[in-house]
Amino acid sequence: MHELSMADGILKAVISNAEENNATEVIEVIIELGRLALLNPEQVKFMLDVLSEDTIAKGAKFVIEDIPIEIECSECNYSGLANDDDLDHYTPLVECPECGNKRLNITNGKDCIVRNIIIEKPDE
Repeated sequence: MHELSMADGILKAVISNAEENNATEVIEVIIELGRLALLNPEQVKFMLDVLSEDTIAKGAKFVIEDIPIEIECSECNYSGLANDDDLDHYTPLVECPECGNKRLNITNGKDCIVRNIIIEKPDE
């Protein structure tokens, strides 16, 4: 249940940020989820919906954006998107689509980032 612990951490960060900004409600949260983060987006969203009950984020819209894997290959100097069609969830081995090299610099697609939080504040 890697998704449960990640969703819990995301929600705690969202609620903390919302409370620091005197929010009365969290309306929407946009999350960027890299393909190499090894998280199932549907499970993360489900966990966020469940965990947000009885919080100021109850009913918030959780939007998860898929971030592709980008690489740089030192063997053939390819730079761009990796082919991740056959990516195994348990042993994600990424290779260069040009030369097949597996010793790569991963430049994008590993992170899980809360990009934006939309809140409701009391009228002042």
